[in-house]
Amino acid sequence: MNSTLQRLRRAASDLRWLLSRGYPREASLTLVGNRYDLPKEWREVLRRGVMAPEVAERRRQKLIGPEGLRGEDVALDGYNVLITLESALKGKVVLEADDGLVRDISGVSRGFRPGGSTEEAVDLILGSLKEWGVRRVLVLLDSPISRSGELASWLRLKMAKRGLEGEARAVPVPEREILGFGGVVCSSDGEVVDRAERVFDLAGFIIRERLRVPLIDLKGDEGGDLR
Repeated sequence: MNSTLQRLRRAASDLRWLLSRGYPREASLTLVGNRYDLPKEWREVLRRGVMAPEVAERRRQKLIGPEGLRGEDVALDGYNVLITLESALKGKVVLEADDGLVRDISGVSRGFRPGGSTEEAVDLILGSLKEWGVRRVLVLLDSPISRSGELASWLRLKMAKRGLEGEARAVPVPEREILGFGGVVCSSDGEVVDRAERVFDLAGFIIRERLRVPLIDLKGDEGGDLR
């Protein structure tokens, strides 16, 4: 096994153990990161990928598959889905977290700019939603991010061409509207997932099943050093 991945899995095992016993998250991340001398990128993998087992299980209970989307209203946490998918298309690090959700570690949300892979990502998203027979789509983008209004307008045109009912809007706090939407939520944001009733990991499904991009899997048999 790749020695870096082995070290990362040992660190993940230790972090999981600490969190399961109620130790503070940030202090535990620092302790484990220092113990294994992890660079910033791999510390971010732990931050986004490892959580207390009870938190992971609670989130997993909310996940549905694409077969559960037919005839449903679907709300997309726009930048969350788009950036995760674009990261995979660009060959950047993507991981499967303890809660079953796929996440990137790019951290570019506030600095996001549509680029060469944006249209490919949008076509994959909208094409999949059309195929699965959703009733209505709501895409919400963070208006403080530059050019969100233009992107929302472009998304509305793309949706109309696909024959998808719904809308795309730039709003100050997308999470607030997403959680009040009442349908299926598409996001891998932990805080959104914690408050939603039904969640579909749209970007994750496309990455796993359509792009078949390799994911970092933090679940291994390696025991950590702290137990």
